[in-house]
Amino acid sequence: MNKVHSTTKLAFSLHSWLGLISGIFLLMLGLSGSALVFLKEIDHILNANLLTVEPKGPAQSLDSIYRKIGHNHPHLAGIAWLNPDAAPKDAYEFRLYQNDGKLSTYDLGMISLNPYTGETLREGNLKDINSGFMHWLIQFHWSFQLGIPGLLLATIFGITMLLSTITGFIIYRKYVWKVLIFQVSIKWTNWRTISSDLHRIVGVWALVFNVVIFFTGFWMNKFSMDSSYWKKQTISAPANTMATRSVDEMLIIARDSMPDLIIENVYLPTQPGKDFRISGPVRHQLALFEKGNSVSIDPSTGTVKSVERLADKGLWEKIEATFFALHVGSFGGLPIKILYVIVGLLPGLLSVTGALLWWRKVRKRYT
Repeated sequence: MNKVHSTTKLAFSLHSWLGLISGIFLLMLGLSGSALVFLKEIDHILNANLLTVEPKGPAQSLDSIYRKIGHNHPHLAGIAWLNPDAAPKDAYEFRLYQNDGKLSTYDLGMISLNPYTGETLREGNLKDINSGFMHWLIQFHWSFQLGIPGLLLATIFGITMLLSTITGFIIYRKYVWKVLIFQVSIKWTNWRTISSDLHRIVGVWALVFNVVIFFTGFWMNKFSMDSSYWKKQTISAPANTMATRSVDEMLIIARDSMPDLIIENVYLPTQPGKDFRISGPVRHQLALFEKGNSVSIDPSTGTVKSVERLADKGLWEKIEATFFALHVGSFGGLPIKILYVIVGLLPGLLSVTGALLWWRKVRKRYT
């Protein structure tokens, strides 16, 4: 047996086992990821009655809303204002970072408020459907709703998909160019030829996208492999320590410190050692670079602690700043989002056709 044939055989064996072990999970990750590409749009369609408000007079101060949330949820690790660009008719949405000290739960919550009346429009943990299906789906995509072990599991499956892609490339390396120039077609003879050809063609076209999507997913969640992170999750969040200074005042200071920042996230501290922070892209910056710009404010003194610009950072940090946009497809408008929905469905299709190929091989062996 020559070396090339031996390598191909080993790659095929590894590719098959990786697909069988992780196929169902990759199918779930792909389906949920495709839906989450249109997270905001779908959520607003499903919950239009809750997320659309009637402007009545001036909006309440962000500081008063922040302190109301802190009062109603006295043990938070932090709060993030998710839509600081909210239109006058939009409810304010906040992510609640919680920690109940249990590894079996991935402690994220959310709350939507009427900015004019302060009324709570919806509220819940992301493990519960009452927070809205799309928010439940976020946590499912991150952790399969299995807590911190589920987060690690999703991270590991990012690695298995990368390995599956590499071994798939080894197996089909002779067909890659032919598929890309449309010289390989599907033989519609029977389910065996259909599944085989479909798996080959879809696998080649999905090659680059799978590497990008699953590597960025793995990289952003690699903290789940850190033992110190697990240890922190076993300690319940202590009572809140709210900011001494007004968050409205700190927001003005932060904006003045980076006038060209397009604020996409506002972090509101609830624990000692945490800063008030705004972050987002800067004007005239490529949409691919969503991360890397921020201003941090000391919540006890209101002084600027740091101003970070992506342009001043090193090459790797600039590359990392693209990972979130590359993972969710938020950098190119509607055409890119539609492409990402299709790409997100490909791992599931590969899992199904791969399982059919495996079943054909098993049947052939025992008949």
